[in-house]
Amino acid sequence: MQRKLIRLVACAVGISPFLPIRAEAQFAVCNQTFDVINVALGAYERRAFNTSGWWTIGPNQCANVIDETLTARYFYVFAKDVFGREVLTGATPMCVAPDRFEIRGEGDCLVRGLIEARFHEVDTRKSERWTLFIYPPPN
Repeated sequence: MQRKLIRLVACAVGISPFLPIRAEAQFAVCNQTFDVINVALGAYERRAFNTSGWWTIGPNQCANVIDETLTARYFYVFAKDVFGREVLTGATPMCVAPDRFEIRGEGDCLVRGLIEARFHEVDTRKSERWTLFIYPPPN
């Protein structure tokens, strides 16, 4: 019944009822800490790791860091608070920069004038949509 209603509404606003209605897929990061955090994302694409950042996320807010359908199983996330303290780290070294960045390759960060950070691996289990919640680090 609901699908029929959606198609009726689509017809009423001039959209073809025969086009598939697809949910928006994404990778979202939600900040469950009490501070503003800055998030960097890494993914393996075309035979190399790529990193990008920064997304600034307020307390109890989320940001979509990828808006299209997820094509990789593993993504890598690094987060620090506005004071520079690491909030989410892992075991995978990749490069970041102090300001907004897009970096190809994960090696030789210091030689390339970049900063090495340890990214947390996220297994999306080949999902089209994923939400990662970042909690305050334990004391």
